[in-house]
Amino acid sequence: MSSRLPAAERRQQLLDTALTTFARLGYHDASMNDIADAAGVTKPVLYQHFSSKRELFLELLGDVGGRLRSAVRDAAAAADGPRKQVEAGFAAWFRWVDDNRDGFAVLFDSEVRRDPEFAELAAKAQRQMADSVAEFIVADGLTAERRRLLAYGIVGLGENTCRRWLEKEIDLDADELAAQIAGLAWSGLRGVHPA
Repeated sequence: MSSRLPAAERRQQLLDTALTTFARLGYHDASMNDIADAAGVTKPVLYQHFSSKRELFLELLGDVGGRLRSAVRDAAAAADGPRKQVEAGFAAWFRWVDDNRDGFAVLFDSEVRRDPEFAELAAKAQRQMADSVAEFIVADGLTAERRRLLAYGIVGLGENTCRRWLEKEIDLDADELAAQIAGLAWSGLRGVHPA
């Protein structure tokens, strides 16, 4: 068994282990026993932190979505000017996915979309990501509603590109892929004009 950790560190260790387990087995096939065994703890220790597999998975979805959103938002906010924000945001997105493939797999898995509560949490993560992206869309005359709609398109572009990239293992590194997608998004955003 693993050594005794402070409660917050143990909880994070359990979340990290659960992420790997859910990515490998899927929500329905993964058990609390699988997670406890992988974490090197007893099942009662796991239940001290999470009352059920469902509670654990819900917290995990929120945690993963928040980390992705923070990575993209922080990178875009630190960039100088709209084009650099698009480039930095996509670079952060693809690097995050490259470093957190399990997180991407769990957050965007089709199994998640079939459960209403899980789907709502995944949709919330997508809404929050779109809201963050919308803040960086600069086009004269666009309403906040239109910027948010465009932001959903950008989020979808990132999500679907990542899905295809990971499924087919296309031989591009994260930065090269991010540069290409950022160029596509930037060209599209430059052509947007209010109706």
